[in-house]
Amino acid sequence: MVARVDARDLRRARAAERAALAEQRRAAGRDAPWRRRYRMARRRIGGILLDALLPTALKLLARTWKLQRVGVEHFDSLMEGGAFVAAMWHGEMLAPAPVHRHRGIAVLVSPSDDGGLVVKVLGRYGYRIVRGSTSKRGARAMREMRDALESGTPVVVTPDGPRGPIHSINVGVAWLAREVGCPILPVTTTAESAWHLRSWDRFAIPKPFTRVRMIYHAPVRVPPEASDDQLERIAEAMRTTMLADDAPTADASPTAGPDR
Repeated sequence: MVARVDARDLRRARAAERAALAEQRRAAGRDAPWRRRYRMARRRIGGILLDALLPTALKLLARTWKLQRVGVEHFDSLMEGGAFVAAMWHGEMLAPAPVHRHRGIAVLVSPSDDGGLVVKVLGRYGYRIVRGSTSKRGARAMREMRDALESGTPVVVTPDGPRGPIHSINVGVAWLAREVGCPILPVTTTAESAWHLRSWDRFAIPKPFTRVRMIYHAPVRVPPEASDDQLERIAEAMRTTMLADDAPTADASPTAGPDR
């Protein structure tokens, strides 16, 4: 017998996990004033460098990858059929960016300073940007995503962003799909060899000439009458599917860069 999913208990568990991670950051001194000032300065410098160098560098890097796209027929059929929500892990955002450029796709990006750096890169690739997260501008972001979907624009979300926990997922994606009446396309990406940042999501940068495997899973359909408990079950099933095929890379050592 399948245990009943209690939506409230799952939401409380996710909130408790986020609170525990925040407390760990405070205990480790990562939220100290001097660290915040350092991060702000680094982001300003990083923004200048990203805007000037990263789009070209990423374009050249992507040309060296041995790309394998599995289940691409799911993506192609949804692109032809109308709007859908694509869900991918926060740490796997980089590799798909040049692959799906200039396709009229919208991406949900955190309103944080780090999100501002991402916007610069995605904008150069022709993506439409929606700014928001669960903690900032959440309601407005939901409205913008809903408007985009209703106009036929596919939307990409990272259900474990912007601060984790890594590979966590909530009902927001399923709720949005139910409200608009569109399918969800889970997408996972792995690389045989990659650099990983020392960030909460272990952000992956596939190395030159490595094999990159991008999996488009079967679309998930959300019934229009789905209850909150059903949305939780759908979200958890999608998480299980994404994790099952999201095997770790052969070279998963983090870079020597500072913590983010």
